[in-house]
Amino acid sequence: MPATPQFFTEQRRSVAAACHRLADAGLLIGTAGNVSVRAGEHIAVTATGAVLGHITPEQVTVVGPDGDVIAGHLRPTSEVELHGGIYQRYDAGAVVHTHSPQATALSLVLDELPCVHYQQLVLGGTVRVAPFATFGSPELADHVLSALDGRSAALMANHGAVVYGPTLEKAVDNALLLEWACGLYLRAATLGVPRVLDEDQQAAVIRAALRRGYGTTHPLDDTTHSIEEKKSR
Repeated sequence: MPATPQFFTEQRRSVAAACHRLADAGLLIGTAGNVSVRAGEHIAVTATGAVLGHITPEQVTVVGPDGDVIAGHLRPTSEVELHGGIYQRYDAGAVVHTHSPQATALSLVLDELPCVHYQQLVLGGTVRVAPFATFGSPELADHVLSALDGRSAALMANHGAVVYGPTLEKAVDNALLLEWACGLYLRAATLGVPRVLDEDQQAAVIRAALRRGYGTTHPLDDTTHSIEEKKSR
């Protein structure tokens, strides 16, 4: 199917909706941050300067593999090269970059966010902090791409955070999870030195999650019935 502005209507709407959700959660403030979703070989990405909590689908720009604008009338975010690099290297479906307060706070003082809770394993465990480089620069993109190796989240020194996922909904969930983990670490660090899960503990959690199908719903089996069902018998 040929690439036309009408073809990307759904993607542009979904990016705008994701921005609203992230802004409502306090992860996107003003024009800081950017969100994108893959549409075949194209990327639907927030425009530079858009107020993300109120962004409209018309303020989401679609760019092609060569960077040309396919749909929209606004310049894409200055971090479009970073988004493109993540899609190319990690086969992501969507990317979220925020200046969320707790993740950004940790990016000022840590070289990595250790795995202090097993839910971080969804992101790959320990979250690396990419070295500082000017926003929108090839150097920043290179640093972040390296920090994401084997992970779906990274902090950006003195800057913010970036996550990706197979879908836009999952990328948003990952951004929320990363901010939660950063907040958890921050609060624990005010009380003492946070305990860190070692490799054996992390591996045990992964085995248990795989065995139990953690994170998904499961119907009751034939021999197990709810209290409501038992009362009806």
